Amino acid sequence: MALFEGYERRIDKINKVLAEYGIKDLEEARAICTDAGVDVYRIVREVQPICFENACWAYITGCAIAVKKGQTRAEEIAATLGEGLQAFCIPGSVADDRKVGIG
Repeated sequence: MALFEGYERRIDKINKVLAEYGIKDLEEARAICTDAGVDVYRIVREVQPICFENACWAYITGCAIAVKKGQTRAEEIAATLGEGLQAFCIPGSVADDRKVGIG
């Protein structure tokens, strides 16, 4: 079962980004966050209860990358969260072309 909408169109790009940081898959990304004491999924749902499922996983991706990078400064982490968001943009889409995740 797919974790979120458009899984098939997104997962190859997501896995490529995760692999760049030595992260095997989304489940490992979530474990990295949880092990660091951050329940990203819960935070996203509390901030925006009606968000799409992929939003939770996009932020999990960004958080895991930030943890892997050893980031502690908010401005660095914010930029890295954007990498996670960008990884979830469907290849060839307007959002992907405009790099909305990374501004």
